[in-house]
Amino acid sequence: QVQLVESGGGLVQPGGSLRLSCAASGNIFSINTMGWYRQAPGKQREMVAGITSGGDTNYADSAKGRFTISRDNAKNTVYLQMNSLKPEDTAAYYCNLNQKRFISYTYWGQGTQVTVSS
Repeated sequence: QVQLVESGGGLVQPGGSLRLSCAASGNIFSINTMGWYRQAPGKQREMVAGITSGGDTNYADSAKGRFTISRDNAKNTVYLQMNSLKPEDTAAYYCNLNQKRFISYTYWGQGTQVTVSS
């Protein structure tokens, strides 16, 4: 079993920045992918950014150029630096971990709220 604990959400003005963190603990395989998803009220959950244990990254088009995902493998922690935030970035942000050993395992954090408003 794996536990994911997010932190760093909050209220920020448009154009501001926030840094989200997600610490993973438990039975974590050396090869995995961690990422961030978000879900706004009335909308489906969508991928924001992902990063493999090898450091390969991918971003949603809405995040490219503004958000940066990174990770510290020694701490099993993934970060999401969000700059130039817009009101449409308002959502609950969820940390995700995927790993595979014969079958795939997917874990989710409890979510952290990001609100962009003046």
